[in-house]
Amino acid sequence: MSRVESCHAHLMDPTIARKTWRTLEPVHGAIYFVPEAREEYASVGIDDRMRGYFASRSAPMGAVPPEVVIATFFNFDPDLVRSSIDGVWEQVTPAVILAARLRAADRMIRRFAPESIDTPGMAEASQLARSAALAACERPEGRPLFAGHVALAWPDEPHLVLWHAQTLLREFRGDGHISALTVEGLNGCEALVTHAAAGDVSAEILRATRQRSGDDWLAAEERLRSIGWLDPDLAFTDLGRERRAWIEQRTDELAAAPYDAIGVDGCDRLRELVRPVSRAMSAAFG
Repeated sequence: MSRVESCHAHLMDPTIARKTWRTLEPVHGAIYFVPEAREEYASVGIDDRMRGYFASRSAPMGAVPPEVVIATFFNFDPDLVRSSIDGVWEQVTPAVILAARLRAADRMIRRFAPESIDTPGMAEASQLARSAALAACERPEGRPLFAGHVALAWPDEPHLVLWHAQTLLREFRGDGHISALTVEGLNGCEALVTHAAAGDVSAEILRATRQRSGDDWLAAEERLRSIGWLDPDLAFTDLGRERRAWIEQRTDELAAAPYDAIGVDGCDRLRELVRPVSRAMSAAFG
């Protein structure tokens, strides 16, 4: 057994944990795409889409300066983050925009999955997800964005408990992913280039959604070629493929511990219960 395997032998199988996270992710992730979010943020004075995104997601950390958001959001263009956060806390308090975000979550779930509201299945799923999330809350070390969310009060309604639990588990995983990327010495744009090279999302989409300039992207490609991760055609070398696989494996390992709280059977049951809701919420992604 390797040193890494020995350190993580007591954890939930990372593959099962990853499957559980992926099944639940649309329940949380839809909040970044639905009109309900834009409407609720506009109602409190934030009518710019990216400003609403950065403010609402970073608000659990408090009225932090742009530099903190740049560090925790990692792969977005720093100038975009700076312009989105600069002055936002003079327009709205973190508490106000967080309340708007929760209203948006309530509205979007009621729109996409109305048949799931107030059902025994939703109540059971919310408690399973909450148990995993509470286990995550015992391990906030090195996870600043997640730790900010830990301090938030839990909602009362089961569908919002489910949404909040998955939000916690998502940020727990995300902070761990950034740790794995930085261990490999990658900056935010280089991380995006490796993501594109892996073939899951195109470079064009990643550049557009993170608003990375052409110069940044070219510089990232050049550095990855210089360290032997990319070949002249911008495809992974064996080294690049190996290191990207390590990043994904380490991310999975770092995210697995919370699911110990519900075990393999609990993960299976949670996926079964939430799968119809997640499929409905996936419509928000277009």
